[in-house]
Amino acid sequence: AMVTDATQTVAHIDLLASDERTLLLETWNRTDAPYPDQLCIHQLFEQQVQQHPEATALVFEDQSLSYAELNTQANRLAHHLIDRGVKPGECVVTLLERSAALVITQLAILKAGGTYVP
Repeated sequence: AMVTDATQTVAHIDLLASDERTLLLETWNRTDAPYPDQLCIHQLFEQQVQQHPEATALVFEDQSLSYAELNTQANRLAHHLIDRGVKPGECVVTLLERSAALVITQLAILKAGGTYVP
């Protein structure tokens, strides 16, 4: 595109064909779905635990956890956080690499009533 119009800026060059742009930005992004706004994320997660306890909930590298396993670990950490003084609405700061431990920690913070702060 710049060869045919040297004054054209890179920001205005179409990198995708029109049909591919529509597929990527519109078709695959049609994700509107009803969302139960009366429940928190950790409560929705616990519903999944009840419905599918043995289903895979988390895969990271060579580690895999079922919903029941992930819930057990998150509950254990949530109780530890509460014992350490985490109160509802309190910010809990974490510094973790992407890992299963990060997901467990995020879920535990929510279960303890805290606010996750990366």
